[in-house]
Amino acid sequence: MRSLRYTITSLLAAICLPWMVYAQQNNQESREKAMATEVWVPDKGDGTYRNPIIHADYSDPDIVRVGDDFFMTSSSFNSVPALPILHSKDLVNWKIINHAIKLFPDPYFDKVQHGNGVWAPSIRYHEGWYYIYWGDPDRGIYMVRTQDPYGEWSAPVLVKQAYGNIDPCPLWDDDGKVYMVHAFANSRSGVKNLLQVMELSADGSRIGEKRAIVYDGHQDQPTLEGPKFYKRKGYYYIFAPAGGVPTGWQLVLRSKNVWGPYEARKVLEQGSTDINGPHQGGWVELENGENWFVHFQDKGAYGRIVHLQPVQWVDDWPVMGKDLDGNGVGEPVTEFQKPAVKNASGLIVPQTSTEFDSDSLGLQWQWHSNYYDHWYGLQDGKLQLHAQPYPALPHTLWQVPSLLLQKFPAPAFTTTTQIDASFLQQGERAGLVVMGLDYAALQLTHAEDGIQLSLAVCEDAINLKSEEVIASIKLKGESAWLRVAVKQEALCQFTYSENGEDFTPIGEPFQAREGRWIGGKVGLFALTAQETGLHGYAAFDFFRVQPTQGGEDGASQLEQ
Repeated sequence: MRSLRYTITSLLAAICLPWMVYAQQNNQESREKAMATEVWVPDKGDGTYRNPIIHADYSDPDIVRVGDDFFMTSSSFNSVPALPILHSKDLVNWKIINHAIKLFPDPYFDKVQHGNGVWAPSIRYHEGWYYIYWGDPDRGIYMVRTQDPYGEWSAPVLVKQAYGNIDPCPLWDDDGKVYMVHAFANSRSGVKNLLQVMELSADGSRIGEKRAIVYDGHQDQPTLEGPKFYKRKGYYYIFAPAGGVPTGWQLVLRSKNVWGPYEARKVLEQGSTDINGPHQGGWVELENGENWFVHFQDKGAYGRIVHLQPVQWVDDWPVMGKDLDGNGVGEPVTEFQKPAVKNASGLIVPQTSTEFDSDSLGLQWQWHSNYYDHWYGLQDGKLQLHAQPYPALPHTLWQVPSLLLQKFPAPAFTTTTQIDASFLQQGERAGLVVMGLDYAALQLTHAEDGIQLSLAVCEDAINLKSEEVIASIKLKGESAWLRVAVKQEALCQFTYSENGEDFTPIGEPFQAREGRWIGGKVGLFALTAQETGLHGYAAFDFFRVQPTQGGEDGASQLEQ
């Protein structure tokens, strides 16, 4: 019998080993290809990963596991479509699959609402339905739901009308009751550092009468917000960040009673690492018993990027990351073994580049407000951006809703686009923009004597300061290649070409900045000063995001 087992084992090894070697080589080849074309790859291809798992602004991330699938959403504030939905098989490789809100039904969002809109959503799954709750600080707590996260989501339902109620998270209890925890925005309500629990209706669509403040963080947990509600082994847990976005820590509260009292413990802090303010996110448990926590790190112009931490439970308290100094509080890891899932995917990263050869815009694109279909068209492998009116005074892009933008995807990257300005009417302009509290735009303008290329910079755009043209040249033709190379610390150099091969710098390097609660963004625009009449358009052939030549790539930065 022992000989038979040995023979069978040897035979299986002989059959499987070549396939394992092939798979490992194929994975390595796939990774090498990805590293050559993608700007941030967290999967190291050897069974480990590096943080961040997404080097892009997915602020206040929350996740849920449904079988072998993981879904993530995050704050989207004023950007539309809103509430991005990302999918992963292993918590490391993520892809954008949908947005829960295609357009806001409220005309309030027809104008740019910097920093308003969707704050700190939570995503949950219950009895065949996916739910997302979020707080609008000026309107109240909303919910959408679906049975297919890839498909249509319901229209937003106002669960609680309130001013300054934010960061809601529901909990379906074992007895069928439904609860919700939320925080308060001091800027609206004049109240902060408090967490409130309230009972919801059985379908989770409206509030009940019972509610209570279950925790007051004024004494030693300042800026207490972003709570997530869980139940484990008879304990009710509220995971809540404290201490402020760039400097805070992750707090966990627990109680045997949903109404408290809750005891508190710090479970994740920066410690000796360079990962500042590690907090606010979502916890999941795998079928094999592994536990993981996804959270953000504020990185200035890059926004709030996403990290993944292992979690160990000690005496029914979670310890996130690694307890490096033995004080019982975890610190973030920079590298770790990937989650042991059954059906891991290949190398996947959130979408960036596009050739505009589809019949719809890629899911990486968002407008700065509600949008209209006539703003753009996709035809013959090109994106046609129809020139939209912009405010005459002050002369700035800050209040322009028709900016088509995507997130900074890495510490260093280069974006290139080709633009045909021949369809613009006189006075209209279009181009490539890096948008934030300050912005810079490399643009083509249809002037009286031809096409003018210029670099415009606006400092302190949030206070409606006017932009200034700092460099300008006349093009020989009506099209050009526009490029911006982003290097470490988000320093941007704009260049242009009239043949697609030889690029010439224009202007001094521009220091990108974050926006209002969001990271810096890069994208396209086409504008006109005319409110009425027929407008022209600019045709963009592609939008390619690639590693910055001679810049800091993701791998080298990680090692520094």
